[in-house]
Amino acid sequence: MKITDLTVTLFGWPDIPATTYGRHTGRFSGESDLGLVALQTDGGLVGHAFLGSAMRPASLDAQGLIQYLKPLVVGQDPLDRERLWQMLWQRNRATTLRTIGAVDVALWDLCGKIAGLPLHRLLGSYRTRVPAYASSAVLGSPQAYADEAIRFKKEGWTAYKIHPPTDPVVDVEVCRAVRRAVGDSFKVMLDSTWAYEYPDALRVGKVIEELGFHWYEDPLADDDLYNYVKLKQQLSIPILATEYAPGGFTALAPWIVARATDYLRGDPAVKGGITPLVKSAHLAEAFHMSFEIHHGGNSLNNVANLHVIMAIKNCEMFEVLLPAGAQKYGLAQDIEVDAQGMVHAFEGPGLGAAIDFDLIARRKTAILS
Repeated sequence: MKITDLTVTLFGWPDIPATTYGRHTGRFSGESDLGLVALQTDGGLVGHAFLGSAMRPASLDAQGLIQYLKPLVVGQDPLDRERLWQMLWQRNRATTLRTIGAVDVALWDLCGKIAGLPLHRLLGSYRTRVPAYASSAVLGSPQAYADEAIRFKKEGWTAYKIHPPTDPVVDVEVCRAVRRAVGDSFKVMLDSTWAYEYPDALRVGKVIEELGFHWYEDPLADDDLYNYVKLKQQLSIPILATEYAPGGFTALAPWIVARATDYLRGDPAVKGGITPLVKSAHLAEAFHMSFEIHHGGNSLNNVANLHVIMAIKNCEMFEVLLPAGAQKYGLAQDIEVDAQGMVHAFEGPGLGAAIDFDLIARRKTAILS
């Protein structure tokens, strides 16, 4: 079987609620667009992925995907995933990790369809369900965070992560309010979104350490290896870094060698697909580290995340980024959390997700080929 064509269908995403996750995102709302990446084959099977997110339209990246990546895969055997990913990675300076990730996800979807297996089976299944955690947007007050955390706890979820306003004094108030609200046995995490300098990171870390938080995520700049080492030496709460470690998969090695983080982190958009995500998880496992998979930015990336989580041992939870209106779009049936706070594997061939092709046809703005 050979790949005969690659297209990107851009389609509008309206009515995105006003949302922010920290200084790195700013406040976004209104409209964005996604791209439906389609890998056509001479056997009639098609591999799909989504490009883009609510805060980064696919139209910013789609032309680069067509110009730099399409020529690498057309005419190739889709089962040569590793060889093709290595070729795609060589274009990482010409295009973006997001475009490489989208093509890689589409390749995996296609290979699953060729095999007639869901991706987690193709990867080697470890489980078929995993706990989810609610991951907040930046909210208006400590009480708003506390109320939201209580609501998810009542709905059966087992963990809640705070994206704080990124003022260290206010952030501490938020953390204390949430812990008071949910009690000591409920898992709570803090993701400070790279906002602090070392002194504030240490002060906030000591507070949430006393509060029994489950992990402390991205308190320092994503390239501040020196101060992450210092911070980890001063705190007993686990540190979670490397979500955006510059350099992709191979950039994780210095963090391990320097003992700068307790967990590794990634997703298909920021690491360049399912292929490096699995490599990263296995690298972490070799050092008895967890690899906590980050929200993928769009619905099909999150389905890809779910398949990888089902195929590895060392990821504890599935991230559900809030609000849903800024994260879920383009599927006829998206990932849902059950009454026990669990998400379940998709069992159809490939990604196994039902794409809403009618919605895409109605909202189509362009086809790039």
